[in-house]
Amino acid sequence: MSNLIDPNTTSAKEPSTPEVSKPPSAGLIDVRGPRFGAAVTTVVLAIALIGVGTPIGAVAIGFQTVVFALGAIVGLQAQPYGVIFRRVVRPRLQPPTVWEDPNPPRFAQAVGLVFALVADLGLLVGVTPLAVIAIAAALAAAFLNAAFAFCLGCEVFLIAKRLTTPRTSVLNS
Repeated sequence: MSNLIDPNTTSAKEPSTPEVSKPPSAGLIDVRGPRFGAAVTTVVLAIALIGVGTPIGAVAIGFQTVVFALGAIVGLQAQPYGVIFRRVVRPRLQPPTVWEDPNPPRFAQAVGLVFALVADLGLLVGVTPLAVIAIAAALAAAFLNAAFAFCLGCEVFLIAKRLTTPRTSVLNS
């Protein structure tokens, strides 16, 4: 992904070391955090999909809606799966060697929030097929990130950024 930053290539003077524990610049996040969150999200959304129409399914999609909202509105630092990753999982792993901009994953959280809200609305008004489709779509996106490190929402963010960023022309002299 183009939003990944390898601290070993940030400067020719820096030694190549896998023991980088702090991001090379403020605000970057460990790429493993969003992938961990996607794995947990996959499980929660699978429970929601299997349990559509049951109290367990409703609680699962309601909880995931709150998780997406925190990640999208407050920021990734407030997203519960990110907190678990930072406090419990990351200390048990090797120090990160690759960091990324948090904006694409945060946008992906916003996209997930839209799908979760559509699912909640579908369940609320009794249109179960709408809820099933919305949950399944969010589940597919979360699974892609968890299993293959392909963040669909992140890719959409990067495409939109490229399309909306004005191009500068280079004058030939």
